[in-house]
Parts: sequence; structure tokens; C-alpha cells
Amino acid sequence: MNLHRFLLPAALASLLALAACDPQRIAELEEGVSTEADVVARFGRPENVWPGPNGERIFEYNRQPEGTQNYMISIGPDGRMSALRQVLNPDNFRRVQPGMPMEAVRQMLGKPAKQIPYDLKREIYWSWRFMDADTQQKQMFHVVFNRDYRVLRTETGPDLDGPDMRGGG
Repeated sequence: MNLHRFLLPAALASLLALAACDPQRIAELEEGVSTEADVVARFGRPENVWPGPNGERIFEYNRQPEGTQNYMISIGPDGRMSALRQVLNPDNFRRVQPGMPMEAVRQMLGKPAKQIPYDLKREIYWSWRFMDADTQQKQMFHVVFNRDYRVLRTETGPDLDGPDMRGGG
């Protein structure tokens, strides 16, 4: 029996269920009131913890590769949540500029859904799945890096792995 046939769908179902609970978890948190312990109780351990301004720590919570959101939750020096942001949005995408280092992009957008090296082109593509607010269609935001791990360009396009692109429903 091939366990991967059964485990992979179960893992994806768990991930999607986790993302579906996000609105409830967010509603239970209040900026300036909720503590770090409240955040961890609702979202779990962060994928990464980034240093922020004025002694803040920024907790990274990813919903990639299947989800369409990534969250950055700021914890102030007083241990209270000071901000909760969904970072996969057009404003953040516009902030990604040529020459920007890879780590700055990761800190801004969170872990990508895909990381694909194109050795012959000497480029690395990072891609995030997001929901287009106007069309309510899943889209992909791509950042192309050179071999020095600096942004060359960005691209936005359809989610080629989405059901509408595979002929599914």
C-alpha cells in the first residue's frame, strides 16, 4: 500500500482547514490588548520570527503553498500584539523593487509557495499564491532573482496549478 497516496491528501486537508479557521482566530485577537501567548495559542509557533523596528518581533505565519494569505503579526517589546497584517496584497507587491535582497522579500511577503531555480537562465523564481480582490480568482505573484539573490523583476499571472487552469472545477 502506498501511504503517500493517503497522507498527502490528509495533510492538504489539514492545511486548508487551518487556513479556514484564520478569520475566527483573527477575530479573537485585539491590537494592543492580546499578548504573545494569545497569538501563539491561536496560530501556533511562527514559521519565522523577524526583528522589527523599536524592539518589535514579527511572527511569520504562512498559508502557502495552497493558501492565498500569509500573515505577519507584530509583538511589541511589552509582549502585546501591535499589528496583524495579511501581507500578500498589491501594496506589498509594488514595494518589491529591482536590486532588493532575497531576505528582504522573504521578510516582507513570507515563505513562497514555490522556489524554482532556472540554472541555464541563472535565475531563481519565487512564487506566492494570492486571491485577486477584483476577480476573486487565485493568482500568482512571482519574484525573479539573479544568482546574487537580488530582485531582477516581478510578474503577476494566473495560478497555473489552479483548477480553472487544469480543466477541473
